Amino acid sequence: MDEPILPSENNSPFSQMPTGMEASSPGVSEIRVVHHEDLNKRILVALIVASTLLVSILLFLSCLWIYRSKNSKSSDTKKAQQSQDASKGLSLGPILDKFNPLRMTGKKGSVTVIEYEWLVSATKNFHEDNIIGHGSFGSVYKACFNDHFLAAVKRINGGGPDAQRGFENEIRPSHGTSLSWQHRMKVALDIARGLEYLHECCTPPVIHRDLKSSNILLSSTYNAKLSDFGLAITGGIHGKNNIKLSGTLGYVAPEYLLDDSGFLQKMSPSQCQSIVTWAMPQLTDRSKLPSIVDPAIRDTMDLKHLYQVAAVAVLCVQPEPSYRPLITDVLHSLIPLVPIELGGSLRTTES
Repeated sequence: MDEPILPSENNSPFSQMPTGMEASSPGVSEIRVVHHEDLNKRILVALIVASTLLVSILLFLSCLWIYRSKNSKSSDTKKAQQSQDASKGLSLGPILDKFNPLRMTGKKGSVTVIEYEWLVSATKNFHEDNIIGHGSFGSVYKACFNDHFLAAVKRINGGGPDAQRGFENEIRPSHGTSLSWQHRMKVALDIARGLEYLHECCTPPVIHRDLKSSNILLSSTYNAKLSDFGLAITGGIHGKNNIKLSGTLGYVAPEYLLDDSGFLQKMSPSQCQSIVTWAMPQLTDRSKLPSIVDPAIRDTMDLKHLYQVAAVAVLCVQPEPSYRPLITDVLHSLIPLVPIELGGSLRTTES
């Protein structure tokens, strides 16, 4: 009798079944797949958000850099213009900043536009009490704008090509080279020598009567020449009663305004003021003296020389004629202040 076949681990009929037929939980693999896909979506969303933020930050930084670059260029241009103006003894920045930045551009450049109503208000409707000077084509008025800001406003009378050309020449900035302190002293010395020749060496003596900066010409080597002798007179007539009042107001000797012609009484108080009246308080105060020096050369000279020039200037504008020095005395005072190579006697040492 055959023995019955008993099931065993090694000889079990179920052990021969394919592994794919093994019993298992049907939801495990599905959960794993769903969980893996959800993780991928989260990573993708995170990458998109991070990329968007990064791009936004880069765009913001780029815009900020462009904005600052434009402002920096504008500031550099403005500073360069102010520096160029300062090198010419001209500073327009503080003036133009007070007004609306509206500008009008033409073929010959651009100008700041100031509303006419502002000018009327600042000059009190161009009142004669605000007149501070007269020109060939109009009058100059003192204008007081907001915050007590003072400026000079010229009103042109009439028109025509000559008036327009003259006005353009007045407002057009000079493109020439600014003179150093030493060269300016050379100009003063040359003019003093020229006047000494006219007063002391000519027979009869010659009195210029209209000496001012616009009547001084410079050669290519900065040699100063006197010009415009249209009002000059000759002869030994130095008394004010013998000389008819003429010349440029503010440059003529004050005693010529105090005759019996009534000329002084016909002038408004503002017209009687001159650069001498304005400068005298600074000329006699050493602490204020540097403030009236041309900004282009303000810190380039020896203060002792500046004080000496101011002292000579104060003597030359004394109200009493007998207190004023002769031109020969002025010449001798200027010679030690001019370097030898420029015609003076000052020895300079180069560091």
